[in-house]
Amino acid sequence: MKVLLITGASSGIGYATASAFANAGYNVINLSRRECLLAGVTHIPCDLAQPDFLDTIKEELTRGMQDAEEIVLIHNAAKLANDTATDTQAPALREVIEINLVAPNTLNQFAVPFMQPGSSIVYVGSTLAEKAVPGSFSYVTTKHGQIGMMRATCQDLAGSGIHTACICPGFTDTEMLRAHVPADAMSTVAGMSAFERLVKPTEIAETLFWGAQNPVINGSVIHANLGQIER
Repeated sequence: MKVLLITGASSGIGYATASAFANAGYNVINLSRRECLLAGVTHIPCDLAQPDFLDTIKEELTRGMQDAEEIVLIHNAAKLANDTATDTQAPALREVIEINLVAPNTLNQFAVPFMQPGSSIVYVGSTLAEKAVPGSFSYVTTKHGQIGMMRATCQDLAGSGIHTACICPGFTDTEMLRAHVPADAMSTVAGMSAFERLVKPTEIAETLFWGAQNPVINGSVIHANLGQIER
């Protein structure tokens, strides 16, 4: 039995990724507040912003993972706020950190003991994991942190047969992007790639699937952005 444990598979990249793994024969477990409506997916409702989110779901997670010969853990859920370094108060920053960094750590701690050699931990990063733009302070900060977590996890799991990587999407056609980019600016954003279009969620899903199957990229950061143009 092969298992995909993914966060935030109710829409966008997460939904496309759950579909790709389900089609490849994986038992898919989704953790999110909103249900993943993909047939066959085990949806476990939880709020990753809550420090104790694992307490009420660990028994169900254990049942879904305990007999797995391979587990792929994909940290996909994230919170994106339009904030700045000068106006972000500590409580707001803590909430983003809780979802984008603390929850992945919590799930790593829980899942790794179930992982056999050949398993993997893959982070969905961002082009903003290695650079910054104005107005995305907490997101930039935590996405940089995810790369550090991924690299540290790679080192600490050396010899276990478990590999890790961070796939960094560019501007992808998702609900999250459309919620933060005005409709009249979308064509400009699409034009920021060398292919003059948005990345499709299925393209990121295919990249995540490939990353989970190839331990040669252990510890790597891979940008999947159609060649983002820097202006």
